[in-house]
Amino acid sequence: MPKASAGLLVYRRGPGGVEVLLVHPGGPLWARRDEGAWSIPKGEYASEEDPLAAARREFREELWQDPPPGEPVPLGEIRQPGGKRVSAFAVEGDLDVRAVESGTFEMEWPPRSGRLRRFPEVDRAGWFGLAEARRKLLPAQVPFLDRLVELLGGA
Repeated sequence: MPKASAGLLVYRRGPGGVEVLLVHPGGPLWARRDEGAWSIPKGEYASEEDPLAAARREFREELWQDPPPGEPVPLGEIRQPGGKRVSAFAVEGDLDVRAVESGTFEMEWPPRSGRLRRFPEVDRAGWFGLAEARRKLLPAQVPFLDRLVELLGGA
């Protein structure tokens, strides 16, 4: 059975239009990638867990900040190329990306070295206008931007 993830697509309205919060994955495999590498803050959850509860938990784990207090609106589900199902919820809010910290994960690095190293789940976060977000975001997650635009009446 494919893995499932859930996340929050946080957005804010500024003088230049709508901006969305995206995160860049930490670790050596993503260090040199930028366009097409960013994601909404998200993480895996067990089949018995509520996706919205998982999205809020993962937001805290990835950013070490509470999610915005607004009422999240479901944006549906997409399937990433590896088969993982991702559910997203839009919520309006703001946060200082300079204050973002992250949980960590452990992996063998360099490969086949036998040495385990810790890396941040997220190495940075940023606010992006919709056009730039389309370039930064993992291609499979771009439909969430389209759904957000539709939700906001064309943004």
